[in-house]
Amino acid sequence: MQKDKVNRRTFVKVVSASSLAASLPIANFSILPSTNPGTIKVGVVGTGNRGTHLMRELLAIENVEISALCDLHPERLDRAIQICQDAGQKKPEGYTGDEYAFRKLMEREDLDAVIIATYWEWHAPMAVYAMKHGKYAGVEVPAALSLDECWELVNTSEETGVPCMMLENWSFRKDNLAVLNMIRNGLLGDIVHCHAAHSHDCIDHWFFDAEDGHQRWGAKYLLKYNRDQYPTHGLGPVLSWMDINCDDRITQIYSCATASTSINAYFKRRFGNDHPNANLDYKQGDIVTSTLRTKKGKSIIVNYDMQLPRPYDNRWMIQGTKGIYNEQRVAVHLVDRSPAYHEWEPFRPYEEEFLHKWWKDRDSKAGGHGGVDSLELELFVKAVQDKTQTPLDVYDSVTMSAVVPLSGHSIEKNQPVEFPDFTRGRWKGRAPYFAM
Repeated sequence: MQKDKVNRRTFVKVVSASSLAASLPIANFSILPSTNPGTIKVGVVGTGNRGTHLMRELLAIENVEISALCDLHPERLDRAIQICQDAGQKKPEGYTGDEYAFRKLMEREDLDAVIIATYWEWHAPMAVYAMKHGKYAGVEVPAALSLDECWELVNTSEETGVPCMMLENWSFRKDNLAVLNMIRNGLLGDIVHCHAAHSHDCIDHWFFDAEDGHQRWGAKYLLKYNRDQYPTHGLGPVLSWMDINCDDRITQIYSCATASTSINAYFKRRFGNDHPNANLDYKQGDIVTSTLRTKKGKSIIVNYDMQLPRPYDNRWMIQGTKGIYNEQRVAVHLVDRSPAYHEWEPFRPYEEEFLHKWWKDRDSKAGGHGGVDSLELELFVKAVQDKTQTPLDVYDSVTMSAVVPLSGHSIEKNQPVEFPDFTRGRWKGRAPYFAM
């Protein structure tokens, strides 16, 4: 729906639907047993590496039944079906054949929720279709690749009253939630500035095969676009740290990109000058830096860095009027607590002191990514069981995802661009909800 072309009938419809979505009870989100512990039935679309991993996490959660699976590749689908049966569940129904086979899965009346772990371009269309058929949508990152898709997710969730949650697992990390508790307890004072990044050399496993350099599904994005392809891991915890969409919002983004040199250099170094991919014209710059400004004057720097040789790093830094947290240093400096005025002190004691309730009495080694994936899915499942809003709502999901297209627009224009208000003004006076 075009935001600047809303007639009266459409306006009334959207406002009424917004009220419906807003009326969903906000979950308490504890790990206590659900108030409605009946079995929920889940469908999983996309049974590759990530989808299979999420399946295994779901199978470990009590009162979850994976009733349906969908994948373009029959061999992947058969493997996923066998995983469910090996876990002691009855054989789920399988859907394959073409790119629209997912529709039959989502049209089933017995499913409560759908997990979407497909190629990026299918995330938003599938989530929209799931919501239109009454299914909670848990969609992998990013939730959308264009502004039109962002608005379609928001409009559909508001019109149907069905939640949509992007599965941004870094929002649920033990350290990030402890930092959130510290901020909410006033240790950093008024938050002013934040830095975040996704620094992860993905050339030889996300975008190309390590053995022969064959293009994988993600390579086409590097050839076609110059933008921040993957901002959500960096931004995940930042939105709650800075109360974005809760009495503040992002209003502007300015992005710039370096030249594209690293991919060609990689292929020449690894496979020689004659490799077919060594001399292609890649549009994607090696590093993209985006500066985001909020309505209340806060700033956020977000880096994309997925093509140069380097170890993994998120480079979080959050700074306020009374202190600073630096993830790379694993350190803090706090005006009222740090013993030396200009020195860092270790963060780990603070992580334990301000341990979030979601992590208390929890085995941090259980499940993928240090237990983060299992925690995220447990909270998603509990919301489905209780028919409450999801831990991350559709507004935060699209706010993180919108950096993908907006950074590309800004780079192309070489100027700042407006950041849409996906809440349509509901951010004003809105109390924080995440991890409360």
